[in-house]
Amino acid sequence: MPTGQILPKLTPQQHHIWGLTLADTINLVKLCVGTERVEDLETWQATRMAQAGRANPLHVTRMWPKREAELLSGGSLYWVFKGFVLARQRIVRLDEVIGDDGIRRCGIVLDPQVVRTESQPRRAFQGWRYLPPADAPRDLSTDSAQGNDSRLPSDLAAALADIGIR
Repeated sequence: MPTGQILPKLTPQQHHIWGLTLADTINLVKLCVGTERVEDLETWQATRMAQAGRANPLHVTRMWPKREAELLSGGSLYWVFKGFVLARQRIVRLDEVIGDDGIRRCGIVLDPQVVRTESQPRRAFQGWRYLPPADAPRDLSTDSAQGNDSRLPSDLAAALADIGIR
C-alpha cells in the first residue's frame, strides 16, 4: 500500500482482513418480565446495583451463549416490554455465576445506560434469542427517548408497529 494512503474503516462483518479475523456482532433479545415500562427496569437495576455494590447491572440466565465472541464485539441486550422491544443495553462481558444449587449460569454484565429504541413488536418466548443487527430496532434520539419528540407518542408508535405500519 502506498505511503500516505488511508486504510479503509473495517466493519465487524468483514472477515480475514490482513490476517485478522473479526467476529460478526450479534445481539440478544429478552423479555423484561415483571416490568411494564423502561423506567421500571432502570429503577430495578439501580436498586440492585446499590444493594450489591456493583457498577454495572447483572442479568443472570441459565444458558451460556454459544456465540459469546459475537456478543462481546459490540452486541446489546434488547428488552421486550409487554410485547414490544423498547430499549437496549450494551453487553460488557459474560461472568460465570454459580447458583445456590451448584449449577453454572451466565451473568450478562450490562452497561448501566439504558438506550431507548424504536418500538418493535415481539411475540412471547422463553429465555433469550439471538437478534441480528439488521433486525434490531434503531436507537431513538435523546430528545425522543425523553418524550420531547414531536413525531408520535410512544403508545401510538407501539400500536402502529403492532400492525406493521412502523
